[in-house]
Amino acid sequence: MVGRDDNVVFIGKKGVMSYVLAVVTQFNNGEEEVIIKARGKAISRAVDAAEVVRQRFVQNLNTKDIKISTEEIEGEEGLVKVSAIEITLSKA
Repeated sequence: MVGRDDNVVFIGKKGVMSYVLAVVTQFNNGEEEVIIKARGKAISRAVDAAEVVRQRFVQNLNTKDIKISTEEIEGEEGLVKVSAIEITLSKA
């Protein structure tokens, strides 16, 4: 499923429950797996959202994969290295 981004939730500066709702909506729309992506300070919000979905909202959900990486983005002072995470949740 290369190039398919409709099952990806990008984490930003909103509250955790906004992203929980986005993930739950994806599963309710028939997705078998949802990928949560975040960079930098949003990583902890991504982990929180994944855990809230798993423990409170969607039954029989597994953490299929967790990928961590470092991305280089253009900042005010040139290239800046930022940590990134991808959490793949799938129905059991």
